[in-house]
Amino acid sequence: MNKLIERKSYLDQLQMWREEEMIKVVTGVRRSGKSTLFELYINYLKANGVMDEQIIFINLENEDLSELLDYKKLHEYVKKHIVPDKWSYVFIDEIQNCKDYEKAVSSLFLIKNLDIYITGSNAYMLSGELATKLAARYIQIDMFPLSFQEYSKAVATADKRERFVQYMNMGAFPYAVRFVDNSLAHSQYLEGIYNTVLVKDVMTRKKLNDVTLLKSIVSFLASNIGSPVSAKKIADTLTSYGRPTGVSTVEIYLEALCDSYLFYRVQRYNIKGRTHLKTNCKYYICDTGLRNAILGTQGNDIGHQIENIVYLELLRRGYQINIGKSGRGTEVDFVAVRDKQTEYYQVAATVLDETTLARELAPLKQIRDNYLKFVLTLDDYCGNYDGIQQINLVDWLLS
Repeated sequence: MNKLIERKSYLDQLQMWREEEMIKVVTGVRRSGKSTLFELYINYLKANGVMDEQIIFINLENEDLSELLDYKKLHEYVKKHIVPDKWSYVFIDEIQNCKDYEKAVSSLFLIKNLDIYITGSNAYMLSGELATKLAARYIQIDMFPLSFQEYSKAVATADKRERFVQYMNMGAFPYAVRFVDNSLAHSQYLEGIYNTVLVKDVMTRKKLNDVTLLKSIVSFLASNIGSPVSAKKIADTLTSYGRPTGVSTVEIYLEALCDSYLFYRVQRYNIKGRTHLKTNCKYYICDTGLRNAILGTQGNDIGHQIENIVYLELLRRGYQINIGKSGRGTEVDFVAVRDKQTEYYQVAATVLDETTLARELAPLKQIRDNYLKFVLTLDDYCGNYDGIQQINLVDWLLS
């Protein structure tokens, strides 16, 4: 189980941008595999003729390298290890730990034959000085826990449906795959991820100090995956539980949770009017196993769990995603856009009941364009309803 899990889609992107004059920024929630991706890529480079001395690897969570948290010393360290007259490849892991790191990176970018790769666990790093100083000079690769395809290659469970239930309930953080047969170790590992994200990437990064409030908001979001949510609704709920909380405070905490890649906010979109709606966004979590660990449940609420899985898979496949308002009181789960093409998705555990099927098809039938429309379910049956395709979700994930 010590073998590295192949992350081909991400590796292909790094290979595509090799030695281009762009900084490669890999972002994503902690333990999603960013460091391992660097390890895989370094193995690829070495297999293709790159010498050890051409590779500069710096993990800024390593206490032995704590002096490099000073951006000037980080800059000096990299310059000192550059190989003259050859390409040097610098990998800096968790770069947000270095204060003013963007000054070091922007200066290193000016050096010829230096190929720069960095990772970060907080979206804030791309909304500040780095984006200002390096506008149009970096590419961002968003990394997620394992896709079902990747997961399927990493576990021994042969039956795909049984494997999917395991994937849905236990989640897909790469290292957690080691513990699929050890529920105690698995839950302890997920708890460690959760606490680390809350402390390092939410509270410390945003200078928040109320961990009880933070956990209450996390529990609310995790319980309401795929349901319309607003800061006011959360504040009113907490107040009704005897904890008076202002809307502006909730908004700060929501922003911090999304910046840490623990949750993703999805806007609602008026399909007919082609406009975004400002109220009642929906939130999805980075991993359904982590959600189950937070809530202390497993196997419940399948509809919302598979909706979360579909959302993450669409992100992996490079879509921009909104929730679609298609008519009065009806919504399409996902309006997904890629390469100027739109696709519509409804997600349901089963539509074998005719009433359920009619309810899922209704929003799609109201849309008067010719883009592809899908209903993803766990049913074995696949069919076509006036151009609306019903597909088995597990097969779609493996396609």
